[in-house]
Amino acid sequence: MRLYCSETILMDQKSGFSRSDVEENRLESDFDKLYSTIMDNSNAYHNMEKALDQLGVQLSTDLVVDVLDRLRFEEKIAFRFFTWAGHQENYSHERCAYNDMIDIVSSTKYKVKQFRIVCDLLDYMKRHDKNNVPVEVLFTILKQYTEKHLTHLQKFAKKKRIKVKTQPEINAFNLLLDALCKCSLVKDAEGLFKKVKNKIKPDADTFNILFFGWCRVRNPTGGMRVLEEMIQLGHAPDSFTYVTAIDTFCRAGMVTEASELFDFMRTKGSTMSSPTAKAYAIMIVALVQNDRMEECFKLLGHMINSGCLPDVSTYKDIIEGMCLCGKVDEAYKFLEEMGNKGYPPDIVTYNCFLKVLCDNNKCSDALRLYGRMIEVGCLPSVQTYNMLISMFFEMGDPDGAFETWHEMDKKGCVPDTDTYCVMIEGLFNCNKVEDACYLLEDVVNNGMKLPYRKFDSFIMQLSVIGDLQAIHRLSDHMRKFYNPAMERRFALNQKRRSMSLKGK
Repeated sequence: MRLYCSETILMDQKSGFSRSDVEENRLESDFDKLYSTIMDNSNAYHNMEKALDQLGVQLSTDLVVDVLDRLRFEEKIAFRFFTWAGHQENYSHERCAYNDMIDIVSSTKYKVKQFRIVCDLLDYMKRHDKNNVPVEVLFTILKQYTEKHLTHLQKFAKKKRIKVKTQPEINAFNLLLDALCKCSLVKDAEGLFKKVKNKIKPDADTFNILFFGWCRVRNPTGGMRVLEEMIQLGHAPDSFTYVTAIDTFCRAGMVTEASELFDFMRTKGSTMSSPTAKAYAIMIVALVQNDRMEECFKLLGHMINSGCLPDVSTYKDIIEGMCLCGKVDEAYKFLEEMGNKGYPPDIVTYNCFLKVLCDNNKCSDALRLYGRMIEVGCLPSVQTYNMLISMFFEMGDPDGAFETWHEMDKKGCVPDTDTYCVMIEGLFNCNKVEDACYLLEDVVNNGMKLPYRKFDSFIMQLSVIGDLQAIHRLSDHMRKFYNPAMERRFALNQKRRSMSLKGK
C-alpha cells in the first residue's frame, strides 16, 4: 500500500489523530473493499460492475491507482475495473491513471495485438483528457493500426492475386471488440459496435466475437440477439457458433431453448452448421441431468442415423455427465443402445466409463462394469487394472487391491511401471511396508525405470523406516537412468537423515 500525501496535517483535538491518518485509514479500508469485491467477482460471468456499484465507495485518483497497481498482472480484470471507474460520477481519470493502465495492458504477454489497440485508445484519452473516444478518432486509430500491423496481409493478397473483399479497418476493429469481450466488457463492445456499424461494414467474425462475448458472461439472451442479427444480414453461423450457444444455454439451465436451437441446427441449418458429436454430447448430457430420458434416447437415435458417431472424448463426456448426476443405469443403457445399433463399445470406451466410477469411489458399480467387460468378451487392459487398484487404495482396502493384482496375473495382463507405482505407494500409505519393499525388489530385479518423483517418494519412505540397504540398492539401480552424481548425493543425504533419526 502506498502512502498518501497531503499538504497540511491538522490535529483532531478530540481523537488525538491527525486528519491525514484518518484519511489514510479510510482510503485503506476503501482499497480493501474494492480489491476483495473485484477478486470475489473476477469470473467472466460475474457482474463485477454491479457489485462495485453497491459498495458506494467514493473514488479518487490515488485509490484507483493503488487498485490498478495491485492488479498489475491481471490485465483483463484491471481493464474492467478501469472502465468501470471511468463511468462513475464525480470522478474522472487523471493522467497518472491512464499511464498505469497503458503500462499494464502494453506489457501483457497474452493477446498482444488486441491490447495494442486498447493501448492506442488509452494513449489518446490520456493526451486529450477524454473520457470517451469520438468515432472519427477511433477510425483514425484503427487505420493507423491497420497500416502498421496488417499491411503484410494486403501485400500477400496482392502477390497471390487474391481480391480482398473486406475493409482493412474491420480486421483491427474486430481485434478491439475481441479485447473488450475477453475483458468481459461486452456491453461496451456492443455499444461501440452500434456506433460504427453504419460506417464500417461488419463481417461474420464481428458477430461471432460479440456472440462469444455474451456467452462468456453467460447471457444467452444477448447472444441470441446477436445471432438473429447475424442471420438477417446474410452471415451463416458455423457449427462452432451453434455449439457454443447450446453449451451456454445448457449451463444457464435453459435446456428447452438449447433443444429448440439444436433442432433448428439439425433440420434447417446448412451443411457447415450440421451438429457435431460434441453438440450431441452436450445436449444428451443436459437432457439426462434434467430427467428428460425419452428425448435423450430419441436424440441418440438421430445421432446414430446421421452417422455422427461419438469419439473417445464425446463418449467420456456423455458417460461422465450421466454418472456425475447419478444416472449410472442410464449410462449402461447408452452403451447397450450403441451396441444394438451395431457400434459395440471397445476397451477405450469401457475404460472411460470405469475411470468416472473409480474417480468417484463407486466400488460396486466399477466391479459390475468389470464383470460386464468379461461377459461381452472385452479383454481388460493394464489401465483397467491400474484404475481398480488405485480405487481400492483410495478406499483404504488393500485386500481388494491385492485381489485385483492377482486377477491381473490370472488374466495374463503384465503389470507396467504405473501398476508397480500405484501398488507400492498404496502399500506404504497402508503401513504394509514389507509388501512394498518386496515389490521394490521386483522393480530392481526387472530393471524398471521409475519416474523420478516416485523414486524420490519411495526413498523418503525407506528413510523413515531406516532401511539403508534398500535405499542404496534402489539408488544404485536408478543411477542407470538419471544423473549418477546427483543420485549419489541424494542417497548420501538420505543416509545422514536416516542415521539422525536412528540416533533419536
